[in-house]
Amino acid sequence: MTMKLKGWALAGSVLAMSAVAHAAPPSPTMLANACAGCHGTNGGSAGPTMPSLSSQSKAAVVDAMKKFKSGERPSTVMGRLAKGYTDSDFEAMGEFFSKQKLHVTSQQVDAAKVKKGASLQEEHCNRCHNEDGREGKDETPVMASQWLPYLQMQMELYQSGKRKMPEKMAEKVKPLSAGDIDALLHFYASVK
Repeated sequence: MTMKLKGWALAGSVLAMSAVAHAAPPSPTMLANACAGCHGTNGGSAGPTMPSLSSQSKAAVVDAMKKFKSGERPSTVMGRLAKGYTDSDFEAMGEFFSKQKLHVTSQQVDAAKVKKGASLQEEHCNRCHNEDGREGKDETPVMASQWLPYLQMQMELYQSGKRKMPEKMAEKVKPLSAGDIDALLHFYASVK
C-alpha cells in the first residue's frame, strides 16, 4: 500500500471513530459538569442564591427541570437552559446528583429561630422533608443546609403566587405565621 493510500485510510478511520464518539450520548457526569458553574462541583453550591443539587432525589431534579422547561416554575436562567436538554438528560442529571453527598454549608443563623424551627419541622414538615430535611419524599427537595437567602427567595415566590406551592405544602404552611416560616428556614439552613 502506498504512503498516500495509507494516509487516506488512517484519515478515514479517524473520521469514522470521531463520528461514533459524537453519536454517544453525554454521560451523567458530563451533563452535571454543565451545572457546576452555578451549582458548584458535584452540586455543592458556593453561592447563597443558588441551591445545592447534591443529594437531591432523582425525582426532585427531574421534576424541577421539567417545570423549568415548561415555564411552570419561574426562573431567570434555568428555563432557557432546560430547553436545551431532553427528558433522558434530566433523568441522567437526577441520577448523578442523587448519588452525591449532602453539601454542608457554613452560614450564620439565629439560634432561637433554629430551635423554634426544629419543633415546627417535626410537627408540620417531617412527613415530606424527612430526617430534618436531609431527605425528600418523592419530588420533595432536600432542604438541609441550603443557603438561607435561597430558601427565603423560594418561599417568597410561593407566598406571592409566582411559584405554585404543592397542595400538601400549602396545607401545612397556611396556618404558620411569618415568624414561624422564618424559623423553619433558619432551621433548614442550620442542618449539617
